[in-house]
Amino acid sequence: MLDRNRILKDPEAAERAFRSRGLTVDMTALLDLDAEWFGAVREWEALREKRNTLSAEIGQKKRRKEPTEEIEALVRSVNAAIGEAEVRKRTLEAEREEQWMALPNLPHESVPLGKDENDNPEICRRGEPRVFSFPPRPHWEIGDGLGVLDFDRAARMSGARFSLLSGAGARLERALVSFMLDCHIAPRPDGSAPYRELAVPYLVLPESLRTTGQLPKFREELFYVAADDLYLIPTAEVPVTNTLRGEIVEESALPLKFCAYTACFRREAGAAGKDTRGLIRQHQFDKVELVWFSSPERSWDHLETLVEDATGILERLGLPYRVIALCTGDLGFSSAKTYDIEVWFPSQGRYREISSCSNFADFQARRGQIRYRRSEDRKVQLLHTLNGSGLAVGRTLAALFENFQTEEGGVRIPEALVPYMGGVTYLDPRDCVPLSGAARCKE
Repeated sequence: MLDRNRILKDPEAAERAFRSRGLTVDMTALLDLDAEWFGAVREWEALREKRNTLSAEIGQKKRRKEPTEEIEALVRSVNAAIGEAEVRKRTLEAEREEQWMALPNLPHESVPLGKDENDNPEICRRGEPRVFSFPPRPHWEIGDGLGVLDFDRAARMSGARFSLLSGAGARLERALVSFMLDCHIAPRPDGSAPYRELAVPYLVLPESLRTTGQLPKFREELFYVAADDLYLIPTAEVPVTNTLRGEIVEESALPLKFCAYTACFRREAGAAGKDTRGLIRQHQFDKVELVWFSSPERSWDHLETLVEDATGILERLGLPYRVIALCTGDLGFSSAKTYDIEVWFPSQGRYREISSCSNFADFQARRGQIRYRRSEDRKVQLLHTLNGSGLAVGRTLAALFENFQTEEGGVRIPEALVPYMGGVTYLDPRDCVPLSGAARCKE
């Protein structure tokens, strides 16, 4: 949620910022609603004060044994007016809250202006895409040929946009998760604190999603369990950020850095017809998430470090990637600034997103009342939250299949993952065993 005082102080600047995001906001209507709500609050408070005055007067008259019927009748009429004023106040408050909650974050001044993803500037590229002596296959063909990736069986049990990994495929996914977590919780060469690993719930209350910004705007993207009023998490960002909801931490403890592996669940309601094959866009997928809690003064530097932590995984795996800065028109709802990390997919001849690293400034902290106490003057203020994938596991698996495939249909295992694979260095299509029996897939 935005700082109302900041918006009210300079509504024209806010309107320009929203317009840079491709959003038209009627600031006049918003400010009029705010004024109407404040008027309703003042009216309600004035009526309550009047009732208190009349009640005190009744007490005085009773002590003097004077008649009170006329004042009591007046109190009853004031009570009725209070009831009506309270209904009006609550109605306006709900409408006001809904409109303010629908407003996206304001872009940081360093975010490049632009309309959409075509205006996102590239920051850097690392690693040279491999030149193949054969037409590179897409990862779903490689996984099928190895007998480790099955979409048909997954669809039979769950419908579209689900996958089933088996054998070496399931082990490789588990290896990636362990490798990523171990990298993030390991001691840092520069002496800074590593991430603290969390194991979090996969089901959360609506208030948790309101804190991080998924509700109310992205309700249609979420899986909802109506009987319990719980949502399946779309990302570990939600439970990890909410670990400190409603709390005050000491400035000396900042930054706080957490990592968590979870399954993630998204309806992908707005992605009809996009990436219908493969592991890129699934209803259920795995991620290792990185979340920071920072002081406002240092959060922008911490965003750069967060990007380095996420890209460090790709470098250890030997995967080519690039980093782009999202322009104002492509910025996510809650984000003040975002870098996307994209990994190379040979079969498509292009880079695809594998992580988004964002600084939300105090947008989420205001919604969740996540604060810190300054060391210097002991004042309490909102901190800044940041998060990024470190990394999306399924997309990393797909990138490994494609970048390390062989002409025979096998996949070389990156050196960093060999210890996590029990010494296995190569997935050989001649060695795979189908789920239905022990016969070899290929002779």
